[in-house]
Amino acid sequence: MLLDRPVRTPCIGVCSTGIGDLVCRGCKRFVHEVVDWNAYNLDQKRIVDRRLSQFLAQCMANRFEVIDEERLRGQLEFQMIRYDANHPPLCWVFALLKAGASQIGDTKSFGFAVLRPYQDDSLKSLRDAVDEEFFELSEAHYERYFLLGAKSE
Repeated sequence: MLLDRPVRTPCIGVCSTGIGDLVCRGCKRFVHEVVDWNAYNLDQKRIVDRRLSQFLAQCMANRFEVIDEERLRGQLEFQMIRYDANHPPLCWVFALLKAGASQIGDTKSFGFAVLRPYQDDSLKSLRDAVDEEFFELSEAHYERYFLLGAKSE
């Protein structure tokens, strides 16, 4: 992991905090993280980035597994899909699915597999389910550590 590397904004241009959401449905950051992002130092940005990548990898692990990390990396580079090499490889799979879930036929040729209970589901529906679970996990984290703390003060 590169310790002095810049942390890219997680923003994907689909911000819902402007319409009142406390957790962005696009990037899954908390409203105060979206507002204050440009004022955060590198360590603060890394903390947010680490939480988001861990949550996403956790949600992806419920439906997918990486079977060939080098093949996956090669496909991402060949397809010119932006991914963060410092994130867990399951996050790379999500980047691949966001870029073109409907264009992937044989997942193994891309270095990943769908877990048995989900093999009959489309990659698009699995991607959408992961995205919803990722949002729910982020929302639950926000409610537990920010909303409840504010209510008890």
